[in-house]
Amino acid sequence: MRVDGREITVSGSLLQPLTRRTNDILRLMLAAVFLATVIASSVITRPRWVALEKSISQIVGVLSPAQSDLVYLIYGIAILGLPFVILIGLILARQWRLLGAYAAAGLIAILPLSISGKRLAAPRWHFDLSDRLGTLPSQFLDDPRWIAMLAAVLTVSGPWLPARWRRWWWALLLAFVPIHLVVSAVVPARSLLGLAVGWFVGALVVLVVGTPALEVPLDGAVRAMARRGFVVSGLTVIRPAGPGPLVLSATCPDPGATAVIELYGPHQRSGGALRQLWGKLRLRDTETAPLQTSMRRAVEHRALMAIAIGDLGVANTSTLTVAALDRGWTLYAHRPVRGVPITECATTTPVTRVWEALRLLHDHRISHGDLRQAKITVTDGSVLFGGFGSAEYGATDAQLQSDIAQLLVTTSALYGAPSAVGAAIGTLGKDTVLAASRRLTKSAVPKRIRDSVPDSSAVIASSREEVKRQTGTDQIRTETISRFSTAQLIRLVLLVALVYVAYPFISTVPTFFSELRHANWWWALLGLTVSVLTYLGAAAALWACADGVVSFRNLSILQVANTFAATTTPAGVGGLALSTRFLQKAGLSPMRATAAVALQQSVQVIVHIVLLIVFSTAAGAGTDLSHFVPSATLLYLIAGVALGIVGTVIFVPRLRRWLATEVRPKLQEVTRDLAELVREPQRLALIVLGCAGTTLGAALALWASVESFDGHATFVAVTVVTMVGGTLASAAPTPGGVGAVEAALIGGLAAFGVPAAVGVPSVLLYRVLTCWLPVFIGWPVMRWLTANGMV
Repeated sequence: MRVDGREITVSGSLLQPLTRRTNDILRLMLAAVFLATVIASSVITRPRWVALEKSISQIVGVLSPAQSDLVYLIYGIAILGLPFVILIGLILARQWRLLGAYAAAGLIAILPLSISGKRLAAPRWHFDLSDRLGTLPSQFLDDPRWIAMLAAVLTVSGPWLPARWRRWWWALLLAFVPIHLVVSAVVPARSLLGLAVGWFVGALVVLVVGTPALEVPLDGAVRAMARRGFVVSGLTVIRPAGPGPLVLSATCPDPGATAVIELYGPHQRSGGALRQLWGKLRLRDTETAPLQTSMRRAVEHRALMAIAIGDLGVANTSTLTVAALDRGWTLYAHRPVRGVPITECATTTPVTRVWEALRLLHDHRISHGDLRQAKITVTDGSVLFGGFGSAEYGATDAQLQSDIAQLLVTTSALYGAPSAVGAAIGTLGKDTVLAASRRLTKSAVPKRIRDSVPDSSAVIASSREEVKRQTGTDQIRTETISRFSTAQLIRLVLLVALVYVAYPFISTVPTFFSELRHANWWWALLGLTVSVLTYLGAAAALWACADGVVSFRNLSILQVANTFAATTTPAGVGGLALSTRFLQKAGLSPMRATAAVALQQSVQVIVHIVLLIVFSTAAGAGTDLSHFVPSATLLYLIAGVALGIVGTVIFVPRLRRWLATEVRPKLQEVTRDLAELVREPQRLALIVLGCAGTTLGAALALWASVESFDGHATFVAVTVVTMVGGTLASAAPTPGGVGAVEAALIGGLAAFGVPAAVGVPSVLLYRVLTCWLPVFIGWPVMRWLTANGMV
């Protein structure tokens, strides 16, 4: 390569790989939105669009029929020749590898629009010009397959061709819309559909195939280095461009003088920008650095941080220059990395020196952000850092603590957890290390750090345990670093599903409120009182299952929070988890807390089944209970799924081990508790009464709701209906059994002769008293329990 009269030797391949850019992803998303919009408008609002186009064409359609035919002919010939012009342009540009993508995009765009009924409809283009001059062009202008093929090949070819060509060709293709209006014709809906399909197919092909990076401006890089005083005599490719920059080693006539040149393409960091944006949205403000607005700003930030850290004497490289090159490229040149990697000299380098180097950074409020083993070197006994892309000046406390957690993982993998934690405490202090150790979790330790050490989960766990041991702490509370957790996302989805399922019942709210004016409020007050007493019964049962070692008052308050947790999760698993957590916080071991909750649920199921049998028998064999009996198909399906689950558990070794190590001990614990419970009549009676009170209290609340609307149903019948509804609530996949419970209760009351005019408002009132009011009260109660360290 010759630059300014000097011959520069270049060794290594500069061939740029196919890269997927962010604008390719955004193009595909926009194409999908446009396609959906065209389909929706064609189905829903097409007549209005036709009327609008006719009115516009009457205003702008000023051409005579002869002039319209001439315009149509000229434009049709241009559209007919456009794909061949694009193909010739690619051949002249020697984009040979693009020809396959060009052909694939054209064929894929034509194929979906050629499906007609049960067969493929081939194009029927002909060259009959006897009718009028516009016959031949109209076949292509109005054929969606031709428009789709043009849009697809234009989208695929665009990144490889000059921008001027691309703009003119897109303008020519999109001109079919105004031309139709000028010649007093309505734009065919199928042509717009073809345009949308072609753009979507082309965007998809570009995303799959990729786009070649632009030509590397090596001459500009050489001139930028010369302005810095480094006269380049030779370039050697160290690493081709790909996920990272193109890295070259530069030499100059001065003996021993070398530099490392990193060249970033115009879209090199676009994927990283999306990850930055996602991190900014997901993580708290104190956890993330400010977003870099461009690749050049990101490179400049890295160079400036190298200068700042170099002034402290702990940088293993020094910045030479940063320069903006042609076609959007950015140059970052620095001296070669000094020192030996820490992995090669860990036995001769005390771990304390690593922590002393980090403390020097933190004393100047500088965070590194990427403390992998590969970024740490040692020279003459001094520990140095490199790779300052994630470094931050004026770092927040959260970023400094993240540094400590990262280095704990890195040094624990190299030196062992006892040595690493001891050196950290000796250098930074016990309180600082203890606060940072809250980030020793999978979610808080960055993925790049976890990937850099073998068996990162074990290293993180051992570091946490060692911090607890050396600081004398019983428990390290996990740091919340995200704006929202996975549990919160699941809860949000479940709440949306709850609203969706409850929508049919929401539509009956006006009728419900109108019926409330005629309700007997004394019966409603009785229902509310009884529903409150059910919480005391559930608290008494759980208190007895836990051997009375927890506060009965707090257990009663917990039941209100349980309503919220159980309603917002399918099958009420949130309530069980909340009860288990409460018992653990109250001093029970995890195994004992789980066993207590399982014991209560086991007794609850037994009591529920016994009461159901008793009250069903009392209700009479002649009652029509077909509303409660599933169809034979559903029963067969449930039996098949159950057998499939059993077979899977039997034949999968991991599931068998899970049963043996996780489930079996809990079942044995519950069995032992049940056996001991039989030998303690008073405790057994309290648990049974509490469980029975919960079930019968819910039945009494529904009966009071029915009576409030002057309904006539026996307490026995209402109890059967309530217990069946409770069973469906635990089996239904919707949160709190919403939808399934209401339908079962309304159908059950109808089976016992309660008319729909009474049954519907009665069930809604019952659900308001026993579900929705406790849910709204349960959220602040759960927050209060959390704030007081009870859950």
